[in-house]
Amino acid sequence: MANAMRLFIAEKPSMAAELAKNLPGPMARKDGYYETSGGLVTWLVGHVLRQAMPEEYNEAYKSWKIEHLPIIPPSWKLLVSPNTKDQFKKVKELIGRADEIIHAGDPDREGQLLVDEVLDYVNVNGKKPVYRILLNALDPVSVRRALDDLKSNRDFQTLKDSALARQRADWLIGMNGTRAFTLAAQSAGHKGTMNVGRVKSVIQSLVVNRERSIQAFKPIDHYGIKALFEHTNGQFAATWMPSPEHPGLDPEGRLIDKNAAQKVLGKFIAGSAGIISKYSTEKKKEIPKLPFSLSALQIAASRKYGMSPQQVLDATQTLYDKKHLSYPRSSSDYLPESQHADAPEILKAIAGAGHNFAQWVALADPAIKGRAWLPGDDKRITPHHAIIPTRMAPDVSKLSSDELTIYCLVAMHYVIQFCEPHVYNQTI
Repeated sequence: MANAMRLFIAEKPSMAAELAKNLPGPMARKDGYYETSGGLVTWLVGHVLRQAMPEEYNEAYKSWKIEHLPIIPPSWKLLVSPNTKDQFKKVKELIGRADEIIHAGDPDREGQLLVDEVLDYVNVNGKKPVYRILLNALDPVSVRRALDDLKSNRDFQTLKDSALARQRADWLIGMNGTRAFTLAAQSAGHKGTMNVGRVKSVIQSLVVNRERSIQAFKPIDHYGIKALFEHTNGQFAATWMPSPEHPGLDPEGRLIDKNAAQKVLGKFIAGSAGIISKYSTEKKKEIPKLPFSLSALQIAASRKYGMSPQQVLDATQTLYDKKHLSYPRSSSDYLPESQHADAPEILKAIAGAGHNFAQWVALADPAIKGRAWLPGDDKRITPHHAIIPTRMAPDVSKLSSDELTIYCLVAMHYVIQFCEPHVYNQTI
């Protein structure tokens, strides 16, 4: 369409600003949006629409009564949130002016729903063309590349549906469960509200069950025997392994009979000779670990540095906002094949970031293409790929401790994709 007015709807102001900077022409900040010759860019502030409460479906639900349950809306109702009504009004006005709309929510299911629910609310779909831009990183090259690769927003219907299913399940379980448990508790003499949630209640159950098992735990002594051997090639330790039929074992194969252990120990005499009855050496190969998904990054940071999942998410999100890492809320640990061409620039950026990154990069060969890169349009990298560094390296001296820790982990896992497998001898 000639001279079509194009409107980008981002999930948050920071995303809108980065988009606007990379559109053609000068950028002008207006009331609630940016104006460029390449289009207008506006933004939401999280969910500008909220789910209606039960009493907003039926006033009778203001009173909590067991006979009302379950409450299942005949059709789902969204309402404009009071604290975001001004921005919603601006977005609605701009949608009315636009000839075509670019959905620029975060590339995950929640980001998909945030913008889609607004488009549904103002009844846009089917009346104007709607496209989807997937921003896996906010550096200029990545943004421009995404602008050149717009998709039809219809292709992401299932992503929206999964977010909608989650949202409605939260409502149904939360509203009905909270009322049911509260009424039951009050009839037994308890006061207050018994909050129930689709996720919260399950987590509480896990914590309670774990605490109960800890309190009920009874320690059981079990015995093991280790010996140190001297050999002409060096000293080595060995552990006695009982056969499954050995007397004194519990169902888990541990020796719990002290007398049986003493009897075995008596067979070993210090200074006596042992016999190596079987010996084998096998060459093993360990391939590099894949880049990080968010959950894998949270696990690694927790195990190695004691960071909480929220600390990891916060640091990763900040590094993304600063354009140093790709999109953080990724469930994939693979990379699209097309991304491999960016390796020399990304490795160069990592090397220039300071710390000891240059030493790591010196070991890398950007020509190597390991198992992290999937050929073609693989479903495992839709709609976003593993978390990796961008071409815009940070000044590590300006990073917080958490940010530096996360950048180091992500950078290391990216660099090792370009290293040869670790080869070693395994001796039994």
